[in-house]
Amino acid sequence: MSKTTPDLFASQTDHKQDKRVYTVSEITQDIKLILENAFGEVWIEGEVSNFRIHPPSGHFYFSLKDQSAVLEAAMFSRLNKEVKFKIENGLKVICFGKISTYGPRSQYNLIVERIEPKGIGSLQLALEQLKAKLEKEGLFSVEHKRPIPYLPAKIGVVTSLSGAAVKDILKVLDRRFKDINIIINSVRVQGEGAKEEIAQAIKDFNHMNEDLPVSERIEVMIVGRGGGSIEDLWAFNEEIVARAIYSSKIPVISAVGHERDTTIADLVADVRAATPSVAAELVIPRKEDLKERVNELSDDLKRSFLDISLNFQETMDAFGHRLALGMQNLFKLNVNRLDSAQKKLALLNPAVLIQQHGMKMADLARQIHVRLGHFIELRQAEFNVAIEKLSSLSPLNILARGYSITFKMPQGQILKDTKFIKIGDTIKTKLRLGEFLSQITEVNKNG
Repeated sequence: MSKTTPDLFASQTDHKQDKRVYTVSEITQDIKLILENAFGEVWIEGEVSNFRIHPPSGHFYFSLKDQSAVLEAAMFSRLNKEVKFKIENGLKVICFGKISTYGPRSQYNLIVERIEPKGIGSLQLALEQLKAKLEKEGLFSVEHKRPIPYLPAKIGVVTSLSGAAVKDILKVLDRRFKDINIIINSVRVQGEGAKEEIAQAIKDFNHMNEDLPVSERIEVMIVGRGGGSIEDLWAFNEEIVARAIYSSKIPVISAVGHERDTTIADLVADVRAATPSVAAELVIPRKEDLKERVNELSDDLKRSFLDISLNFQETMDAFGHRLALGMQNLFKLNVNRLDSAQKKLALLNPAVLIQQHGMKMADLARQIHVRLGHFIELRQAEFNVAIEKLSSLSPLNILARGYSITFKMPQGQILKDTKFIKIGDTIKTKLRLGEFLSQITEVNKNG
């Protein structure tokens, strides 16, 4: 077999003078050398067809074609693992590689080292392909998104412990509300292994919650990093991260890059924050705003108590007035009936009949007077009972008798059962005049 590139295209005269007979293997090998030396590394544009993946090896095999020719191509698994987008039949691509031949079939082909979609970057195409796939599956649907809990007691953060994002998040949370529990699961946010670490951290927080009582669980999770190029942010465009966010039972706030950056993680998350700092602002309101809101609610409660008391008083006044009018009307009605009876007796004359009826009428009048008195006394007693009952129900009177109302802080809900408090909790007690704060040192659950 020739060691140098043979001159296969020598003239007929040369062949006659020095006749050389090649074996099939020799001529195939020489053609291989000619092709590889003539072209070396090349860029070739074409349309993908007959794309397939060899199951055992993972190698890509496909054809590149244009209007009049077809070139077979192969891309080995050690290189095709770096391809971000999905290669599909009909996709126009530009391939970089070497022309080679396969001797047993006398076939030349292109050994691809790099492949790019024509007219669009490979990362952008991969992003659009994954978006379309996940949107079709419903991962971006509004119906799946959950609200962020108000004033969560425990917050999980998935980001790099050495990055600027975690510093921004902690700075904002500390400024707005110091009394919260923050758990940071540090991960790589770019480069090899980043997508797996981010997805696993999200799963770890969810597994952690399964073993904790409800009161101690992570209530919301911030997942993100600071700004960067599309390559820097790419871990948050990976399918494994998107599915981990979608499967999370903990509501997720995505905070990746800057406001102009939008990743797959942003589209899947329950809430998208423009930056990590904005995510911290979304998850925790300012402590001053909460105090102001508590004061507003306290004022509303006081006004409500006062309105209820005034309404009770007005209702009882109206009831008493109607009762008095009713008794007066009843008395007048009976008097009128008596007058009518007396007139009839006068018309019936003789004297005996008049006297008899007069006695009956006098007796009737006495009965009416007695019954009317009883009726008035009964109504007066009912009226007094209603007044006493309304007075006893008045919140202000309850406080005036030495009772108090106790609220659990910082939420401010009224306490009715010791099962809702534990040692170390802060409570606020409201008296008739003033209020004070206490800290629980002992809880008797048995009453």
